[in-house]
Amino acid sequence: MRQRSLIAITAALAAGALTLTACGSRDSGKSSDSGKGGGTTVTIGVDAPLTGDLSALGLGIKNSADLAVKTANKQNYVKGVTFQIQALDDQAQPSSGQQNATKFVADSSVLGAVGPLNSSVAESMQKVFDDANLVEVSPANTNPALTQGANWQTKKARTYKSYFRTATTDAVQGPFAAQYVYNDAKKKKVFVIDDKKTYGAGLAATFTQEFKKLGGTIAGTEHINPDTKDFSAVATKVKNSGADVVYYGGEYPQAGPLSKQIKAAGAKVPLVGGDGIYDPTFIKLAGSNSAGDLATSVGAPVEQLPSAKEFVANYKAGGYKEEYAAYGGYSYDSAWAIIEAVKKVVEDNGGKLPSDARAKVTAAMQNVSFDGVTGKVSFDEFGDTTNKQLTVYAVKNGAWAPVKSGTYTG
Repeated sequence: MRQRSLIAITAALAAGALTLTACGSRDSGKSSDSGKGGGTTVTIGVDAPLTGDLSALGLGIKNSADLAVKTANKQNYVKGVTFQIQALDDQAQPSSGQQNATKFVADSSVLGAVGPLNSSVAESMQKVFDDANLVEVSPANTNPALTQGANWQTKKARTYKSYFRTATTDAVQGPFAAQYVYNDAKKKKVFVIDDKKTYGAGLAATFTQEFKKLGGTIAGTEHINPDTKDFSAVATKVKNSGADVVYYGGEYPQAGPLSKQIKAAGAKVPLVGGDGIYDPTFIKLAGSNSAGDLATSVGAPVEQLPSAKEFVANYKAGGYKEEYAAYGGYSYDSAWAIIEAVKKVVEDNGGKLPSDARAKVTAAMQNVSFDGVTGKVSFDEFGDTTNKQLTVYAVKNGAWAPVKSGTYTG
């Protein structure tokens, strides 16, 4: 059994979260900066939802990886190598993600991939990448099974050696949220809802487990169809349950309308979710009554990290029309981890790429360690980030504001 987790709250952050929007545009295909590298061109694939409901997050991932590549080229960080990205749209669909993974594998210039956003998409891509020894670093996947196997709660076992992530997992995020809701928000009776997808169902399960351990009551559970926007039936169930809080495992396109309809049904209780709802679009969809709704997200607020100041400034100067959004810093660090692994392989091979570059880059990733945008970037034996920092955000005055950050140990 998984041992009871402990969350050590390390800081209270009262300042509002700053979001930056810069003008300009980038295409979604290959892009690079000629820089000073010359010689060999190395492509870093980017897979994310570049269109559709989750594109606000996906475009932030693409742009931030693009910025990392341009920075490396400008610095001539890997002598003899010019980096470029190739961004493919998975539309948050596993089938599209698998097709994109196959495209990356077929391009011999691709030595690593950043993404995807969705854990369900990652499931469809892992074997394709692993069979080709092509390293994948996700800035956003949080389902524990991706790194620790389906039986991660009882027997952790790494399945894919080519898969890494810079975002912490729901084994951390769910219990973190549960402890905040129970101990800090003083909510004792929760109604749990999820969208039946890999990310949402997994997050709801780890939240529920910890909330019950703390002594909380589960007033009811429900699964929704993510393809609908009418949640009136479940909203009525929430009201009749007497719950003083709702926990939702899923993403903002559904969470926003769900929050709005729960309040409209007469249940004036906060909706709490994970990093999948931490986006300004949630607030737009949820409406004016969303004040007090909560979300957890990986890491500390990028805008408040000294290590992120240069990233924030460079992103603004880079002319990207979309915000870097929730995973910008993690996407930059994911791309930079691939760049660091390529650098190691090139230096170990007399200044040029070896014939088995993919396998060597994948092997080198295990020992990558650097000070990144989001703090110290390194990976444990499962390919998970060693950074367990998380933050609770609340909707205040029409925007997400950080409430409390903490580190997780368990």
